[in-house]
Amino acid sequence: MGYAEAGDIANGLNRIENHAKIEAGFRQNIPLAAKAGVPNVITFSGNRKGMSDEEGARNTVIGLNRVKKIAEDNNVTICVELLNSKVNHKDYMCDHTTWGVNVMQQVNSPHVKLLYDAYHMQIMEGDLIRTIQENIQWIGHFHTGGVPGRHELDDTQEVQWDGLMRGILATGFNGYVAHEFQPVRDPFTSLRQAVDLCDV
Repeated sequence: MGYAEAGDIANGLNRIENHAKIEAGFRQNIPLAAKAGVPNVITFSGNRKGMSDEEGARNTVIGLNRVKKIAEDNNVTICVELLNSKVNHKDYMCDHTTWGVNVMQQVNSPHVKLLYDAYHMQIMEGDLIRTIQENIQWIGHFHTGGVPGRHELDDTQEVQWDGLMRGILATGFNGYVAHEFQPVRDPFTSLRQAVDLCDV
């Protein structure tokens, strides 16, 4: 997953005035990602700031339709990240799978998908395995992180990570699951343990 200077968490695709800058970032950086072998680049919905979810979805679809050919032509996937608005990112718009899937369905490109962050979606809605399996065609990348706290994937957390990985594997998904947690112990040991746990 690469960064392409395509908006940020607070200022994203849900506002038309951001689209030109986001397009410029993708035009410059998606070809570089393709050259470097980076399969996915990240972008965001942006915060609501009083905007309705319906208007934000319409604007996000317009923005993604504007840039999807850049991704398609370079065989790189643009991923819109799902984040929680309950704990970490107050007011973020793409905070439920249904909102994100609705946008993906309207854009309908194999090179525009969701970044399904299991940490964030456990906080917002739970029901991870069923939600993933029902919507896997719209998901291009996964993140992990222990709930609560976004720390190690250990026995202090509420997600059964090996079970979740088996649920993802059962869909035939062949992309990446990236560990994005904040370790409170030795980071390399914690990363090795997370990799072993999720290697099903």
